[in-house]
Amino acid sequence: MSTPSNAAEVRRAAERRVHRTAFLVMLAVLLVAPAVVYPVFMMKVMCFALFACAFNLLIGFGGLLSFGHAMFLGAAGYASAHAAKVWGLTPELAILFGTVCAGVLGYVTGLLAIRRQGIYFAMITLALAQMVFFFSLQAKFTGGEDGIQGVPRGSLFGLLDLNNTYAMYGVVLVIFLVGFGIVYRAIHSPFGQVLKAIRENEPRAISLGYDTDRFKHLAFVLSATLAGLAGATKAIVFQLASLTDVHWSMSGEVVLMTLLGGMGTVFGPVVGAAVIITMQNYLAQLGAWVTVVQGVIFVVCVLAFRRGIVGELGHWLKKPL
Repeated sequence: MSTPSNAAEVRRAAERRVHRTAFLVMLAVLLVAPAVVYPVFMMKVMCFALFACAFNLLIGFGGLLSFGHAMFLGAAGYASAHAAKVWGLTPELAILFGTVCAGVLGYVTGLLAIRRQGIYFAMITLALAQMVFFFSLQAKFTGGEDGIQGVPRGSLFGLLDLNNTYAMYGVVLVIFLVGFGIVYRAIHSPFGQVLKAIRENEPRAISLGYDTDRFKHLAFVLSATLAGLAGATKAIVFQLASLTDVHWSMSGEVVLMTLLGGMGTVFGPVVGAAVIITMQNYLAQLGAWVTVVQGVIFVVCVLAFRRGIVGELGHWLKKPL
């Protein structure tokens, strides 16, 4: 007769096998994709997939809904683009600088936002994001409505010319995998378990002696930093930093990606980001109707697929994805 501890260990082992298989499938798709579709399109998918994974860490496992996560994506993009174009930093240093800036911004804004819960937390993040948007619109170094254009890709460590599309693709793939690995490790660490406990029942977590504000703040900073990594990488890939990435609609898009793919799942944000970016790319000829189509799909998803694409697939297979 198996004991509860043995049953839990068997369940965890099965979960690891499922995740390992799903990861290998995802990796195979990303490695083969440049030979089938436009590499720049896939780089955009990976940047937004990392952004969605960072957001999912906060809402899916910490229970914190941020309506202003675009400020980290956009701020890091501006910082990275400015560092590369004006200061002449190499791409790796420019991306690192943008990521650090997003982390610092996340630390400061987190101190203000974490003190509130629910809709109040969401509204504070939205208000802070709007402040960042208007700063980006008015500041001289951001280029206003024109943004920062013509950002040089340069050479990675002075050796790898990133003007080569496939070289750039390889760098973005490595960055995405590193970011995805950090999120996965955080979720399956004691830190991640505490986050889940806070999401499920914060008063109980407090009664067990956990400083919940500290854990939520750490999750917020980690999420902001990874979102910044995505934004800084995107600025180098597209050689552009613009107001689009700090606009409130971008915060709405990452919410849609996460919910569509499956909130609280490991691979859901990746699938959700791929679906949304594919729609935007291949339905571009519809113009403003793309937003309407996205809204219809979102409504259908909420009504028919409450767990999201990956969540429903995992539920159907009885496997955690």
